[in-house]
Amino acid sequence: MFFASDNCGPAHPAVMQAVSDANTGYHPSYGDDAVMAEVRSLIRNQFEAPEAAVYLVATGTAANALALSVLAQPWQTIFCTPLSHIQRDECHAPEFFTGGAKLSLVGEADKMTPDQLAAGIEDWVYGDVHVSQRGPVALTQVTEMGHVYSLNELNALTSLAKTYRLPVYLDGARFSNAIAALGCTPAEMTWRAGIDALSFGGTKNGCMGVEAVIFFDPKHAWEFELRRKRAAHLFSKHRYLSAQMLGYLKDNLWRETAAHANAAAARLTAGLREVPGATLLNDPQANMIFATLPRAVHQRLHDAGAVYGLHGTLKGDDPQEAISMRLVCDWSITDELIDRFIDIAKV
Repeated sequence: MFFASDNCGPAHPAVMQAVSDANTGYHPSYGDDAVMAEVRSLIRNQFEAPEAAVYLVATGTAANALALSVLAQPWQTIFCTPLSHIQRDECHAPEFFTGGAKLSLVGEADKMTPDQLAAGIEDWVYGDVHVSQRGPVALTQVTEMGHVYSLNELNALTSLAKTYRLPVYLDGARFSNAIAALGCTPAEMTWRAGIDALSFGGTKNGCMGVEAVIFFDPKHAWEFELRRKRAAHLFSKHRYLSAQMLGYLKDNLWRETAAHANAAAARLTAGLREVPGATLLNDPQANMIFATLPRAVHQRLHDAGAVYGLHGTLKGDDPQEAISMRLVCDWSITDELIDRFIDIAKV
């Protein structure tokens, strides 16, 4: 009963098979392999963007930091939420790789509104040499609290950014889960909604470790190539990144795994609603659940071997004290494990 993170799950057999298939003979290095050419074509087709520049890196931090380093100048500020991954979980990598660009926090939660974004942008006076200049807007889809921006919400934010002539970047570590939740196309959730660049995540959804960085304007291609190499994120045996992404894309595996993870989270959410003392802290829209349970229930689950994020301690005198938790479902979780978790919680 492992619900700690979709980072912790196994790679999908189809992805592993694709890596094994690539592990024969000799292939050109540094991304010139034939597999990468196929990956690039598949991504362009999926996103309906024949001119898009497509690159692979091994981690989400590299994807975010390097993409933002292309979109932001060192003297600019990047607008993001206080709970965004680039703010809380990347050890200043965006600031480092951009050469010092600042992060300006918009709103107080995991999603921003147009009014909040406008206020954040206006905080920095355009053309004042003494302050940071306005830079990219960075959104996260799915957010760190398991929420999904609707297409209308995305369009409203990007339209506002465009009035200030600011590019918009999408952190898509769980991009596939958002697509599954909205039932839209990749194009509808990206360039048609005003997104300029994004990370298309694979690691959390069935890959070993690969993320695609996509620029819809190919003018950014050469700079990204230089920055990726300079940052030591250009793999010599690139075919193993390419192979993962190929296995992920073929037969729409990325959609299948994300849909399964979302459905698993919905099943788990429904079960939690029936557990005495359980309280949901978010409206789960993809594959992440935030909730509270009484300490005694947590203890029972942990004694049975359940693993998940616990924001508190099992030690304490009050067995009914509500302690919060984060549950994440990945592509490999089964209905049987979910039902077992709920049955133990209900006892």
